[in-house]
Amino acid sequence: MSVSAIILAGGRGLRMGGDVPKQYRLMAGLPVLYYSLRAFSVSGVDEIVLVCGAGDEDYCRSEIVEKFHFFRVSAIVAGGSERVESVYNGLTAAGGEYVLIHDGARAFIRNSLIDEIINEVKVHDAVITAVPCSDTIKRVSDDGVILDTPMREELYAVQTPQAFRRDLIMDCYEAYHAAVKGGGSVPAITDDSMLVERYSDHPVRMIRGDRSNIKITTPEDLEYGEFLLRGEQSGITD
Repeated sequence: MSVSAIILAGGRGLRMGGDVPKQYRLMAGLPVLYYSLRAFSVSGVDEIVLVCGAGDEDYCRSEIVEKFHFFRVSAIVAGGSERVESVYNGLTAAGGEYVLIHDGARAFIRNSLIDEIINEVKVHDAVITAVPCSDTIKRVSDDGVILDTPMREELYAVQTPQAFRRDLIMDCYEAYHAAVKGGGSVPAITDDSMLVERYSDHPVRMIRGDRSNIKITTPEDLEYGEFLLRGEQSGITD
């Protein structure tokens, strides 16, 4: 049962500011994307499909994949204008029976979590990682009135990787594209499990994620990431 990892690195990172996309920014002297690729390169996946911004393929190949010897990367493909297009492009290039979909800007994914989700998806076919919400969440109307307060014990913040049997998630993506072409009402897709929830009857299983598995999106995230790396290098880990 072969496993492909799809690493998404096609965003422009507008919240980061500047001209360099967040995934190529240096963190402790290395590109943010380096850390995600390193983690999956020494994991139990059989191949890595890197999805980058259109026009960045040669840069990623020479300055990241070849430079750092990430030879488990089997394909570098261009993403689309939206996340759903980028994931779909990655899925079409992936050859595994199972796929792990991961944001390249989540640089602190642990190998133990990758191994756990690989084991789980081979049993359950659709698995996500998430952590409990520590804040109280309010649903608020457009005019600023609180509608209700969901029970915090039931709320989780979703992370990546998310893992699926490849034919299951492909079928859901095809159903989504058909709905878009048909002019039907479709939701804004912010993660892949939403498609499985909407376009299949298959349950999605959740496993506990890792609070250090942050997504690098702002300059403050870069500073915190460097702090975490200094802790790892000093032997201070959680």
